[in-house]
Amino acid sequence: MSIDIRPVTGLAPRAIGGWAAFAGVVSAAVVLGVAEVVSLVVGAAGSPLFAVGSLVVDLAPPAVKEFVIAIFGTGDKAALLTLMGILIVVISAAAGVLELRRPPFGVIVIGIGGVIAFIAVITRAGATGFNGIAAIVGGVAGVVVLRLSIERLGRWKRAAAIAAAIASTPAIAPATATAAGARAGLSAGPPLERRGFLTLAIVAGAASVVAGTGARLINATSNRVAAIRTKITLPKAAVPANPVPAGATIDVPGISSFVTPNAHFYRIDTALQVPSVDPDKWTLKITGMVENEVSLSFAELLAKPLEEHLATLTCVSNEVGGDLIGTALWLGYPIRELLAKAVPKAGADMVLSTSIDGFTAGTPLSVLQDAGTNAMLAVGMNGEALPLEHGFPVRMVVPGLYGYVSATKWVVELKVTKFSEDQGYWTPRGWDAKGPIKLASRIDTPLSGASVTAGTVAIAGVAWEQHVGVKSVEVRVDNGPWAKATLADSISADTWRQWVYRWPATTGSHKIEVRATDASGSTQRQTHQPPAPNGSEGWHSIMVSVT
Repeated sequence: MSIDIRPVTGLAPRAIGGWAAFAGVVSAAVVLGVAEVVSLVVGAAGSPLFAVGSLVVDLAPPAVKEFVIAIFGTGDKAALLTLMGILIVVISAAAGVLELRRPPFGVIVIGIGGVIAFIAVITRAGATGFNGIAAIVGGVAGVVVLRLSIERLGRWKRAAAIAAAIASTPAIAPATATAAGARAGLSAGPPLERRGFLTLAIVAGAASVVAGTGARLINATSNRVAAIRTKITLPKAAVPANPVPAGATIDVPGISSFVTPNAHFYRIDTALQVPSVDPDKWTLKITGMVENEVSLSFAELLAKPLEEHLATLTCVSNEVGGDLIGTALWLGYPIRELLAKAVPKAGADMVLSTSIDGFTAGTPLSVLQDAGTNAMLAVGMNGEALPLEHGFPVRMVVPGLYGYVSATKWVVELKVTKFSEDQGYWTPRGWDAKGPIKLASRIDTPLSGASVTAGTVAIAGVAWEQHVGVKSVEVRVDNGPWAKATLADSISADTWRQWVYRWPATTGSHKIEVRATDASGSTQRQTHQPPAPNGSEGWHSIMVSVT
């Protein structure tokens, strides 16, 4: 007697597809996990997840980047990595199903993923083909695991089909069942074949997650840079900043602190993985249209007469009323002094600064040469060495310009050039080339949607136009007349100013707006403009309920 297993599968098609999808996800975990482990040997730059993420950042349209920053703010990187994780799961699950139904197309999908990871790795700044080995090995491992997993799933499926056929056909001799299994290429029944598939998938997946996570942690911490940073003692400033006088701050609960703590200072950049730069190996080079190329080590920079300056930095992606802004006490050396040593050639009008991660920013040469701008190579922030995520060991600080054209972190080169010949990272992506900061003001307290008690309510916040300065701030309620707010004392034109308006609040729902006037007499424009291409505009407004 023969056994016909064709009409009876023993496993529902949906269940088979689900297990195939699971095998695909496991194979993706193997790709990433193995690549992370291999990157311990070939270098942390071989990590494919961050390399692919950085490639996505580079290729994403400006509108998409702006949307992500507007929605997630400083959580944009976590959002991107989460989205990438979801896409990896979806694509790898589809690859598993495809390999089951149309082999070898599922394997091809996983292989293409490995190739993309390889390209992403070797195209990152400072990476080499050697770093790409991690992606290749990971891709091969993922392909092997997917192929073996789908093969074992097929064995389980055939064994279940034979068992189902036997159960539905009476009086089948054991020898006949054994022969049927042999013809199907099986030596065990459904339980053992199922166990073989699950053992391979679960062990491979768990081992990849554990080993990959461990390798990622080692890659993130093995460079010793964080420990080196904590041991650095910065020299005292040859030109110290004046202490912040009491009149420069307003004691109102909820208002932004005049100096933003490092832990709360916004971070917007293109680096998914914070670069780890050993200060003993760091070198800054001034190249391009100069009479004398300059090279500077970290030790040489610290030995120079450093200066302290309070300055407010702002991201061009800051929405009206947004929090991508902060003030810090910066310690560094004037860039103009280094440029004077390099002697820019006639015709040069731009300095293209480059980060160790490949990011570039184009800054007007005249701004960096201006003695009143206080543009510096900063090594300290609020009394300590720069935090790693804010550019350790050295970054640029240029008051009056948005960060995308000036505030290069982990800076390693200043190329003196022309705007007509070079562009910074964001300019070809649709942003203006020079990026002067616009006049803006923000209500910090009360928060929009808050409920307050009738009587005198402190409406307070900050206003800024770095390198120009704020002269006055006005508040109005329910489209009524504008009322002057009380301004805190100005430290300098490079820092924001706190303000407060004591509002005699009456019961009901109210709209509150704020606007500022700068030192030149220009007042904020009411019409809202998005951040792209050169910074947002408009009056910040909130709604409050008074009871």
